[in-house]
Amino acid sequence: MSIPTGSQPNTATPLNQLQLTCHYRQLPDHHYQSLAPSPLNNPWLVSVNHDVAQKLGLDLSSLNPQELAEFACGQKLFKGSKPLAMKYTGHQFGVYNPQLGDGRGLLLGEHLGPDGILRDIHLKGAGKTAYSRFGDGRAVLRSSIREYLASAAMAGLGIPTTEALCIVGSTDTVLREGLHQPCATLLRVTPCHIRFGHFEHLYHNRKFDELTQLTNYVIHRYFPKSVETDNPPLALIREVILRNATLIAHWQAYGFVHGVMNTDNMSIIGETFDYGPFQFMDTYKAGQVSNHSDYQGRFAFKRQPDAMQWNLLCLAQCFMPMVSNDEKTAQSLLENEVRHFSKLYQQEYLTLMRQRLGLQIYEQQSVGQQSSVQQRKDADDSQLIEGLWRLLEAQKTDITLFFRLLSEVPAREQQNKLAKICTYPSAFELWLRQYHQRVTEDQQPETERLAKMQKANPVYLLRNHMAQEAIEQAGKGDMTLINELLRVLQNPFSYQ
Repeated sequence: MSIPTGSQPNTATPLNQLQLTCHYRQLPDHHYQSLAPSPLNNPWLVSVNHDVAQKLGLDLSSLNPQELAEFACGQKLFKGSKPLAMKYTGHQFGVYNPQLGDGRGLLLGEHLGPDGILRDIHLKGAGKTAYSRFGDGRAVLRSSIREYLASAAMAGLGIPTTEALCIVGSTDTVLREGLHQPCATLLRVTPCHIRFGHFEHLYHNRKFDELTQLTNYVIHRYFPKSVETDNPPLALIREVILRNATLIAHWQAYGFVHGVMNTDNMSIIGETFDYGPFQFMDTYKAGQVSNHSDYQGRFAFKRQPDAMQWNLLCLAQCFMPMVSNDEKTAQSLLENEVRHFSKLYQQEYLTLMRQRLGLQIYEQQSVGQQSSVQQRKDADDSQLIEGLWRLLEAQKTDITLFFRLLSEVPAREQQNKLAKICTYPSAFELWLRQYHQRVTEDQQPETERLAKMQKANPVYLLRNHMAQEAIEQAGKGDMTLINELLRVLQNPFSYQ
């Protein structure tokens, strides 16, 4: 398996010299369909994320907006690009669907950045593919803006996510919900576009040799340390579980509702992937659902950890032929790994919430090795945290404003300052007393504690009304707000 390592010289690369490779094509051709993008007409650059451009090593001083628009809408191809649409399957709302794949996106190739990281370059909205089914293969400006800003917001918060280099608009339109909407493309950038559904496709079609090839590809490219273990496939699934437990902990700590946690939307490297209907909650609601098609609330906010564990069970099943020749042994080993998800998630979630509340973070022991003292401290802090969420939900208090107040206002003033952000400040009196007692136990200097908290509690979050206003302005030809929001979301912990 040939995967490049090392880094490129730390010199800026002109856009037309950006070099792509196509390592994914080492896999058999039934993993994908080869085809060129269907270009948009009259493309123009909506916005470019300079942080992502720097990761790719692009020369920003010579970046020509129109040239970037032509590359990012499919009119031009980067050097070495051999576009393909990936084939995968997946469980959608708990039901296996074999008819899935890249229906409106193409993997253009991979680029080795100056930091030594090999990143996929993926064109979303590139036109019909063999997996489009009844779709037109296009993306619209509205959804592209939402994904562009959401991925920047997640990156700014330190939450694992795909990113986007740019959005391109066009005079082309497509019919959505009875209205003609402007087409757009999004140039998505991430180390990995491989989903849980890639493995499900091969497992459920009993293509076990190809499943082994894909697993070896993923191990060598993304989890090379697994090669050194006695059972590399088992080590791989263990790492995937850890990464996705960490990801879900971040979602729950910052009030992010994904909306469509199907297995075909789950990243094998544990990134937030495929932004469809999503939201950051302004006010806490445990049962919040962001997808109007989720009638039963399968992916409600409070159910996201359980949904991820179920998805991991679907993935783990695919590894049975590779983990052991004995089916019962393989099943036992894999179920045991997935069983650890809850503990891994709870530990990471507790760590993140302690950071947000400025509580002392204790060194976490491995699963099953915690002392009784540690268990008691974790239980007490978990009770304090859950009590706060219940209170915030009952009082309909803005999450971002509340946590930022705690991180800026000395303890003795917090009760009075609450009047600025909630209707009934007295409702928080008992909880604040408990919280202040807990903070006192840590014996941290208050200025030091508040400074740490300000690095964990954003001033700004991507609110629905912000994204909607940017979309409406873009519809009138004004892209100013998109770029202003981008800058703010990239540095959400600082006032701007």
